Amino acid sequence: MTTSDRLGITSDRNGTALDQPDATAVDVVSANGKVVRKATVAGAIGSFVEWYDYGIYGLLVTYLAINMMGEAEAGGLFLTNVGFLVSFVARPFGSVICGYLGDKIGRKSLLATLLVLISTATAAIGLIPSSTAIGVAAPVLLVLLRVLQGFSAGGEVAGAMSFVGEYAPDARRNYMMSFIAVGSFVALMFGSAFSAVLITTLGDDAMASWAWRVPFLLAVPLGYVGFYIRRQLEETPHFTALREQNTVVRNPLKAALTSPRHLKAIALTIFLPALNGPGYYLLFVYMPTYLKTSLGAHNFPMLRALMVTAVSLIAIVICIPLMARLSDRIGRKPVLTLSAVAMAVVSYPMFLLITTGEFALACVGTTVLAIAFSGHAAVVHTVLAELFPTTVRYSAYSIGFSISTIIFGGSAPLLMTELIESTGSNLIPAFASIVTAAITLVTLAFLRETKGRPLATH
Repeated sequence: MTTSDRLGITSDRNGTALDQPDATAVDVVSANGKVVRKATVAGAIGSFVEWYDYGIYGLLVTYLAINMMGEAEAGGLFLTNVGFLVSFVARPFGSVICGYLGDKIGRKSLLATLLVLISTATAAIGLIPSSTAIGVAAPVLLVLLRVLQGFSAGGEVAGAMSFVGEYAPDARRNYMMSFIAVGSFVALMFGSAFSAVLITTLGDDAMASWAWRVPFLLAVPLGYVGFYIRRQLEETPHFTALREQNTVVRNPLKAALTSPRHLKAIALTIFLPALNGPGYYLLFVYMPTYLKTSLGAHNFPMLRALMVTAVSLIAIVICIPLMARLSDRIGRKPVLTLSAVAMAVVSYPMFLLITTGEFALACVGTTVLAIAFSGHAAVVHTVLAELFPTTVRYSAYSIGFSISTIIFGGSAPLLMTELIESTGSNLIPAFASIVTAAITLVTLAFLRETKGRPLATH
């Protein structure tokens, strides 16, 4: 049975992107609308589960510091943020292994397995006894479980984006892929809202004592739902066509790392998402901790800090599909450029508003930043997927983006905590945003437009 018969796919010839003249054509281009929508929903739900599991750590890091380190001040937060950093150090290992397997055996089964891995690790964090019960073993277990989460996340982003991108039609690829990003931000929004409800109903003392575990344990049913949905899908038409034509690369890692063309694309994958670090991890994952610890618990108790984050999350969830649709119309580079310039311009004044300690002004500041960042969040992963052919897409994309995340994202909470403490300036995140926006802008000069072009195969 052919790919077309199995997936209800309309056969056509997949031409090569204009900047990749050596790519080989593939017989399958696009699935019918129902199959594409199903793949998109599965990708978004899987992303929701994966990033709820990953993001809840950042949202509840203060309570983890109390239970794993004995206190929530700078020392405890420093040690807990080390757990945040090591998960990113583990990401390249997940990227290499998962990327290799994804380009060898396919995307579908691997992505389902990754959900099980990260959900299990997240639930286990919720079961770690406090340091008063098991001493130093508590932070050690926390770090080990964060390594497992990081390993899973290292294989998730490129895999999920490749999965949906290889289903989506060329003219609407960014729009369809943008719902994976929406899923990740909805996950953070849900995590923020759920945590806020627990704090409101149970109180901060109960959260610090035992209720902080509940959001982590919720990973079990969420993980099952995500696993079930991903298991129901067929393999992507592009990868299935490679397998049917017996053109799957024997060693995708070697192919990716020995080709000058792929190495150049990997370099772009490292530096183009520079803005993603401050944009995603500081504005949304680390923001509640920043508001409470840097601006004072009297101004921003955890409930108010989570509410500020929730407002900005609503803004970016609305804007991402709009920016993606705009990208499908006018191009990837214009939208990425506009977003980077906007972030460079508004970061300092918006963080001035945030650091006033006023709830309403903080909401305005984070919302404006979210809107400015939405163009980058909506487009960057589509561009990264379009840079590589199907044969090495999972491997090369994973490697480059994981390195980028270590440099610009994983160290962000730890670095911000230390710099704020050493300099006494609460505006450090604004400067980080401006610098990374500049890096993204410079990298854009080396990027070719990929809007509307068929995905390359070889």
